Amino acid sequence: MRKVFALLLILAGPLSAEDLTGRVQLLAKGGKGPARGTDVRQTVVWFQPATPQAVRAGDTPFEMVTRRKEFEPRLLVIPKGSRVRFPNEDPILHNVFSVSAPNQFDLGLYKGRPGKEKRFDQPGVVRIYCNVHHDMVAYIVVLDTPYHTSPNADGEFSLRGLPKGPGKLVVWQEQADARTIDLDLPQKGPLKVDLEVVRPLIPSHLDKSGQSYFRSRGDRYDTP
Repeated sequence: MRKVFALLLILAGPLSAEDLTGRVQLLAKGGKGPARGTDVRQTVVWFQPATPQAVRAGDTPFEMVTRRKEFEPRLLVIPKGSRVRFPNEDPILHNVFSVSAPNQFDLGLYKGRPGKEKRFDQPGVVRIYCNVHHDMVAYIVVLDTPYHTSPNADGEFSLRGLPKGPGKLVVWQEQADARTIDLDLPQKGPLKVDLEVVRPLIPSHLDKSGQSYFRSRGDRYDTP
């Protein structure tokens, strides 16, 4: 009888599971109406319970591909401890790097598949650039919580099966400052989260040596 009861508990899931819904709206700078030229689907919403929850990195690496001088996908959400492979499908050299501590890395110049890899052992937002091409920008969000999602085109999001009790909801979008909201689940009614767009889609940044990309004309190493 005890074994049957334990099995029923496992099948039923957490006894204190809660759902959280809401809507994210991206506002123009100054909060004057909806922002134009932005994609709310590029937002990441995650819940960090006061009691840490285990996450598991898979055996297979994620991929972020360089293709037509762009990173695909532009946004990648992974559990802490995961590996990411960076294939280069362009006929030219790329140099993928990041200076986002503590996950900074530099893969050097290369092209082709399978590409080089990096393991991300610390949670945080990792800004990904190419040392050859200034306009190549992407983001990896490394999480130490299993509870995360992205909104739909209308900004609506839903998180299911959250543990009851206190925690923090974080809402991040590349062009806005992140919002952190203290919650104590269950939450009464859906949340409304406004983010003000304060940064351009291609942020100004330096190369891996801390120097300007524009000290000489044209892209570097743009040869097959």
